[in-house]
Amino acid sequence: MQMRKVYNWQLGRNASYVYPQNRPKKQWAMVFDLNKCIACQTCSLACKTTWTSGRGQEYMYWNNVETKPYGGYPTAWDMGILSKLGMQDWDGNKYAGRTLFEAAEKDEKILQHIAAEEDWAHPNIGEDEITGMVGKGDYITMPHKIWMFYLPRTCAHCTYPACLSACPRKAIYKRPEDGIVLVDQSRCRGYRECVRACPYKKPMFNAETRISEKCIGCYPKIEQGLMTQCITNCIGRIRLGGFVNTPDKAVKENPIDYLVHIRKLALPLYPQFGTEPNLFYIPPIHVPTTYLKQMFGPQAENAVKTYLEIRNDMTLKGLLVLFGSMERIISSFRVDGKTAAGFDEKGNEIVKVPVTEPTFIREFYDAKLQAYRHNTP
Repeated sequence: MQMRKVYNWQLGRNASYVYPQNRPKKQWAMVFDLNKCIACQTCSLACKTTWTSGRGQEYMYWNNVETKPYGGYPTAWDMGILSKLGMQDWDGNKYAGRTLFEAAEKDEKILQHIAAEEDWAHPNIGEDEITGMVGKGDYITMPHKIWMFYLPRTCAHCTYPACLSACPRKAIYKRPEDGIVLVDQSRCRGYRECVRACPYKKPMFNAETRISEKCIGCYPKIEQGLMTQCITNCIGRIRLGGFVNTPDKAVKENPIDYLVHIRKLALPLYPQFGTEPNLFYIPPIHVPTTYLKQMFGPQAENAVKTYLEIRNDMTLKGLLVLFGSMERIISSFRVDGKTAAGFDEKGNEIVKVPVTEPTFIREFYDAKLQAYRHNTP
């Protein structure tokens, strides 16, 4: 198999891929603040009731939320491929190990982990399961000795999609206008090569229709300038959608660029896979650094430090307040004094929110109502 060299900015070097570099005009991306996610699964249900309520889709969760370190859907999807890949070394911010394409076995395009049928039977396996133990007389320390966190996942609409590279029918394509990866179901014959190849296990096979399906990025909404279903229904306001540029073309007024490139607060999930995913995560602050580095790369520790100082950074604090505040896509933002504003691609203001919510302290005794009130948070 002839491999091409493409530039992967998440790895800081050229990497191998099946096709030549061909970036879309715009690239859809999402940022998740993992310090806010409570695994309420509202996003999962919003996605499922919209897109996967038909026959053969019963097991499909294009959006799922899993508990780390032990949870995963399908079971052990990440541990299975990481154990095959072996050691993943970084030289500073440059990846010195092999990607899944570079570690592919003979006559294969990508190193693969194939999930067993029963691995798809437990979408909530490991939920709320913690790791670590506190012995008698121990006390709470930072980072916690006992920890877990929630990880929401959808298709990453990768710049170098493994599913696209593996499809023998060329039924999978990446839209040039927004970078969303789709399956042409009229061409798909259900060979399931995409299911095998994707390291994130987001393409899924429909046994009724005999074709593969996957997250479509809510493209009918994106085309109208609207956020996805999972974003608008997130009650924790942990998500922000928009378009991401490459580092050399980053725009500081673009909220996604600001979080990913300018402040380097939001990081890709398993960048060492080599697919250049376009889902970015703000790491949880209470998790051991070694685990975060394996999951999000070498910049995880600095991202945690940046997050811990947000209270002193009005621009970053204001941007995080904009998460989930508007159904329309925010193309640019501005934090001015005590307010944060978001603008559409034409520069029209579409939302303005206070950076800090006002606090009102009521009198203990209300003479007008002749009632006593307690000020509780």
